[in-house]
Amino acid sequence: MTVGHTPDSSRTPTSAPDAATLAELRASGWTSRSTKDELRQNLLARLRSGETAFPGIVGFDDTVLPELEAALLAGHDLVLLGERGQGKTRLMRTLGQLLDEWSPEVTGCEIHDDPTDPVCARCRALAAEHGDTLPVSWRHREDRYTEKLATPDTSVGDLIGDVDPVKVAQGRTLGDPETVHYGLVPRANRGLFGLNELPDLAERIQVALFNVLEERDIQVRGYSLRLPLDLFLVATANPEDYTNRGRIITPLKDRFGAEIRTHYLDGLDDEVALLRQEAEVVAEVGDHLLEVLARFTRNLRESSSVDQRSGVSARFTIAAAEAVSASALRRAARTGDDEAVARICDIGVVLPTLLGKVEFEMGEEGRERAVLDHLLRLAVAATFRDRLGGLDLSGFTNVFAEGAVVETGELVPATELLSQLGSVPGLSKVLDRLGYGDAAGRGQVASAVEFALEGLHLTRRIEKETVDGRTVYGAA
Repeated sequence: MTVGHTPDSSRTPTSAPDAATLAELRASGWTSRSTKDELRQNLLARLRSGETAFPGIVGFDDTVLPELEAALLAGHDLVLLGERGQGKTRLMRTLGQLLDEWSPEVTGCEIHDDPTDPVCARCRALAAEHGDTLPVSWRHREDRYTEKLATPDTSVGDLIGDVDPVKVAQGRTLGDPETVHYGLVPRANRGLFGLNELPDLAERIQVALFNVLEERDIQVRGYSLRLPLDLFLVATANPEDYTNRGRIITPLKDRFGAEIRTHYLDGLDDEVALLRQEAEVVAEVGDHLLEVLARFTRNLRESSSVDQRSGVSARFTIAAAEAVSASALRRAARTGDDEAVARICDIGVVLPTLLGKVEFEMGEEGRERAVLDHLLRLAVAATFRDRLGGLDLSGFTNVFAEGAVVETGELVPATELLSQLGSVPGLSKVLDRLGYGDAAGRGQVASAVEFALEGLHLTRRIEKETVDGRTVYGAA
């Protein structure tokens, strides 16, 4: 769910405006507005035009996004609270697309001061010296998003700032504000600051954010330094963190304007759409297999054998789809197949590689693989009923009624699999139901055939036996 990259970053940036001095900036008609007002107005413009306000976000249209839009319109800093793999970080990064594409700043300013209202000592001095010829630079919105992963060793200096010993060594006094080395928060001035995994931040460090969220200024080592900040702060947290690794201290929670709960996707179509969007597959993976993986993940999220406090991340499903496609590509390379198309057998092959992504309950120790196998069979059977239910598959069962067997496996090429089965009445209807049609290649036909055979076995219409990684359908 990818720092500096957002789902909308494929848009080609326009060139920066030409204004290079304060006088030219004023003449251009540019007017200063706060970051929160900028977010509000740009969000309103997207809502009125019907344009997607949060590109790349799937399944939150009726739940999370209305609450997020209300928080942004109210100008509230916010916490995104949810289990792992619910898209919190992706959503947080997407907010940057609501900023103006270009924003002016005083050239060379560490905290990106507004040329019409500078706040740091250096820029105020430059403004007094240059007047209307104050040099102006332009910053793209992708550079106005700053993200920090909260870790227990994060210091106040990292976030807020500290005394710069180099500047002191140059002869400046400790009372000189220009001896301050600014941290990430002031350097995010006039932009968005995202803080990932906020509860992992030590409680004494969380205190340093009080002034940022309430008074909108910073304090550094007792300096008489008032630095009004203009930024929007959004943090993410996992509810489990409140007890296992840390917590958001109460006064800090009180200073956030909104706490928005995220969730795993509710609809199967949304799960498949997310897979299509996020998984970087190296071979063809049919929609029926993506549905199997989506159902498999949903079964895990509902299973009493899995620790639901930890959750089952969307990364699990994405990694599964990528691994299944890799298994298909490996088969094509090893067997000389012209087409690399994933089949049901590829899912079983990659299950062991996914075990580390699921937290099981204590009583399931030693049964983890059996739990995954069982839930996968349920997912395949449900997808089979949904995709091929009501279809006459007697053409397949008749093959086995005559004593034939069909052997498949991760290294069985499509040509070999199809030659064992021969011509099957009703195969074209199976291909249609799975979205392949008459133009299906051998790899796609093999994928459809293997899916049908596995479904028939799970509905107890044909036998199956697995030995040494090879599966034999029709075996007694």
